[in-house]
Amino acid sequence: MTGNRPSHPPPLPGGIKPVILAADDDTVTRRVIATKLEREGYTVLSFSNGEDLLAQARQSKPALIILDLMMPAMDGYSALRALRADPAQAAVPVLMLSSKNQEDDIVSCLKAGAADFVVKPFSPQELVARVRKLIPRANDTQ
Repeated sequence: MTGNRPSHPPPLPGGIKPVILAADDDTVTRRVIATKLEREGYTVLSFSNGEDLLAQARQSKPALIILDLMMPAMDGYSALRALRADPAQAAVPVLMLSSKNQEDDIVSCLKAGAADFVVKPFSPQELVARVRKLIPRANDTQ
């Protein structure tokens, strides 16, 4: 434990660890996300495209969704629009990841309903800090 920061997120009611769904077509990025967030006490389910993530989102109740912007089968922007159109998923915060760092891309994602946007390459510590900020927002809406 560093300073006063808790080493793990508060569990959801019933002691369940918060579930994060993450989609990125890059295997290394998926591994970094899962490893870092699992060490912080989250349960992470990883997918290589937006279609597979959407199927899982419909079956589970994630606390947060992390989406890469550019993926095969269904890109992150299309997955974000589908999540926002689904009443069961509309309130789940979505963190977008992308190597596209143009202001238009970032603003488009935020306007479409993303809660935050992280540019790749990213610091794992920054990712954890942003996740910690977003998950309480999800818990407050449930």
